[in-house]
Amino acid sequence: MTPFGAKLRDLRAERGISQKDMARSIGVSAAYLSALEHGRRGQPTWDKLQRIIQYFNIIWDEAEELQRLAMISDPRIVIDTGGLSPAATKLANLLAARIGELDEETTRMLVLKLEAIPEKRKR
Repeated sequence: MTPFGAKLRDLRAERGISQKDMARSIGVSAAYLSALEHGRRGQPTWDKLQRIIQYFNIIWDEAEELQRLAMISDPRIVIDTGGLSPAATKLANLLAARIGELDEETTRMLVLKLEAIPEKRKR
C-alpha cells in the first residue's frame, strides 16, 4: 500500500463510503480504485486526483496533503544514479534489493532521516 492509498482508504472509511460508490461518483472502476489503494496502480492523474479531492470536498491543507501523498506514492519508482557517487549507487541498489526486509521501525527511521535533508531547488 502507498501513502496515498492508505490516506484514500482512511478518507473513505471515515465517511462510510464504499469503493463501488466512490468509483461510480468519480468516473473510474471499483477495480481501479482498489488497485490505487493497494499500491498496484501508480499515481493518479492530475484530473483523477482533482476528482478525488472534490469528491471528499476537502480544501486547503488537507487537499495539499493529499496531493503531496500522491506525488510520493509511485510504487514502481526508478532511481537514476548516473553522475552520483559509487556509494549513492550502492545505496540505491541495496535499498531496492532489501526494502522488503526492513522492519517498520527501521523504515520510519530512514524516512525521517531523508525527510530532514533539505531539497535542492531546481533551476
